Amino acid sequence: MLEIGKFNPTDTLPVKTGGTPFQGAVWRALRDIPCGTTVSYMNLAKQIGRPAAVRAVGSANASNPVGIVIPCHRVIESDGSLTGYGGGVERKLWLLNHEADLRRLAVTY
Repeated sequence: MLEIGKFNPTDTLPVKTGGTPFQGAVWRALRDIPCGTTVSYMNLAKQIGRPAAVRAVGSANASNPVGIVIPCHRVIESDGSLTGYGGGVERKLWLLNHEADLRRLAVTY
């Protein structure tokens, strides 16, 4: 059974990003955020075991060298607001809506 909303071909695309060990931890965690969903900077910091490093997570997210493949657009503020996307908030909103549409259209075979 294949559910379109759970299939993202970029999930398994190998990438070599460089960066610091902290950035690498953030970027790996970003790849674990399912397509069509979001996580807050605060929750992402908790997920990598650094709950006090919310601002550093934001900085690492902004330094992401491979947008879309490492889905930094899926990170939002704790209050649900969209901030901090290099491609612009309008593009971030479009990407999130596009992914959410794919999840709603999930087709099983």
